[in-house]
Amino acid sequence: MTDRRVAHRATGLLAEFNLAGVLEAADVHVATRLGVLGEDTDDVVALAVALAVRAARSGAVCVDLDTIADLPVTEPVAGPDALEVELAWPDPGRWREAVAASPLTAAGVLRLEGSLLYLDRHWREERQVCDDLFARLARRVPEVDEGVLAAAVERLFGEGWEQQRAAAVAAARQWTTVLTGGPGTGKTASVARMVALMAEQIEQDGGRVPRIALAAPTGKASARLQESVAREAVGLDPVDRARLDGLRAVTVHRLLGWRPDSGTRFRHHRGNPLPYDVVVVDEVSMVSLSQMARLLEALRPTTRLVLVGDPDQLASVEAGAVLADLVAGFEGRADSPVERLTETHRTKNADGTAGVALDALADALRRGDADEVLDLLQGGAPGLRLVDPTDPDALAAVRSEVADAAVAVTGRALAFTDPEDRDPVTALLDEHRLLCAHREGPFGVGSWNRQVEQLVADRTGVNAYDDWYPGRQVLVTANDRGLGLSNGDIGVVVRMPDHRLRVVIRTGTETRLLAPTRLSGIETVYAMTVHKSQGSEARAVTVVLPDGASALLTRELFYTAVTRARQQVTVVGTPESVRAAIGLRVQRASGLARRIASA
Repeated sequence: MTDRRVAHRATGLLAEFNLAGVLEAADVHVATRLGVLGEDTDDVVALAVALAVRAARSGAVCVDLDTIADLPVTEPVAGPDALEVELAWPDPGRWREAVAASPLTAAGVLRLEGSLLYLDRHWREERQVCDDLFARLARRVPEVDEGVLAAAVERLFGEGWEQQRAAAVAAARQWTTVLTGGPGTGKTASVARMVALMAEQIEQDGGRVPRIALAAPTGKASARLQESVAREAVGLDPVDRARLDGLRAVTVHRLLGWRPDSGTRFRHHRGNPLPYDVVVVDEVSMVSLSQMARLLEALRPTTRLVLVGDPDQLASVEAGAVLADLVAGFEGRADSPVERLTETHRTKNADGTAGVALDALADALRRGDADEVLDLLQGGAPGLRLVDPTDPDALAAVRSEVADAAVAVTGRALAFTDPEDRDPVTALLDEHRLLCAHREGPFGVGSWNRQVEQLVADRTGVNAYDDWYPGRQVLVTANDRGLGLSNGDIGVVVRMPDHRLRVVIRTGTETRLLAPTRLSGIETVYAMTVHKSQGSEARAVTVVLPDGASALLTRELFYTAVTRARQQVTVVGTPESVRAAIGLRVQRASGLARRIASA
């Protein structure tokens, strides 16, 4: 059987690095074709091009020719013996000289800055993001009525919220604000009050109702943002509540204006900017470099921009780690727009002592303190535990707990009686979330989905013989503009009183009741990947860690998984896999932080 990872016609360095598992066949084919088009036959240049393609495919913006040789080889195509072969990495100095002299570089296909090699598109986007940010910072600051501002701060922020108060004041006095913080630090609470404060200033300045946009990278994240702002608005004074009334969050793509003729360009751009006075984007860690470039070029110079997120979470699936680069690049600069929230307020909520343990776990993960993480998971901290996957009884208990949550959803789906009362059944989906690093394999989503599906069938008698059955939990995997569905929306199949099956899907802050035949791009989601869980949260989370040899097992993935929980975290893994996760950081080559720091 032919291995699809092998580029069978490759020769020289491309063939060697392909068989060693450093390059995929797609990387080789692109590099070979560009070499033909650019009339460059240099083997080391072809290798550099292939590595740049590989970098973009892996989420990096560029490749560092000086350090790329340090990357570990994970899975050789030619078998385990290939690991013993020492790869012939070019000398970095001569490699840079060859790339600099290449016709591909002269033609602008490749861009070399020091040791960083870019494909042209990402080089342009990185420069544009940096230039647009500093153009906004260089503008004369917005005029502020200090008396009105002081009164608003006192009205909106109570005692003990000094960091949030300072961030809101800073946002009122500048065009761009980057608001960062871990779970429980009050980012969404700050956003609602910050928007009310800025809206009042715009009313004072222009005597009109301000235009405000809320957005996030996914439908799930935008729904959570809208819910959070609406929840916070309830506790505000009537005048401030009115300023937030009716605000709806959308995806970044929808905000920019989707175009059927392009997957990378939008209706709103530099020549047709967005009409808003304030734009707030949540979960910015999930925003790619390309998305950020399109967003910044679509803003009017007088639009206040607030970027919100946690830089320690997993970065975008696409190329770039923009939020982490912004935080790192502006660190120590006098003109920094970054406002960090570090004080936790989780204990002021209903989570109680469990919230304290969760905050301690998140903090230990951020710092990379494996000993403290294991102490918290193994030491009986409220709401935290580590389950050994090699212990059959312990693993069976976890399966039973996961099945309990799924059975509760199935019971509600079978007892569904009122088509207008849909929220209770979707609310149960937020009681528990089972998260995996892998899609396949014994630790993956596919395996756990099958196990839970069978356990539910055994307990309820609802068998999954057909694709659609009551209680099936589903995930939307592709945008459907006609139905108003977004990638990441979740739902559950219910049985109507007349025994017809319908799917209740939560979209934004609404729930839709749809016939299964109308849906495509749907998969079962008793378990989901950590990446798919970003932008959501649940009362309890079970995290399944693969063994320590997995390249996907990183600190950022582990941190993102546990911070989806509000009260309880169960980690299925060994102490060795926990240490492996904490010891491996996501490495995405990028020049954005350096550009910002030196601008």
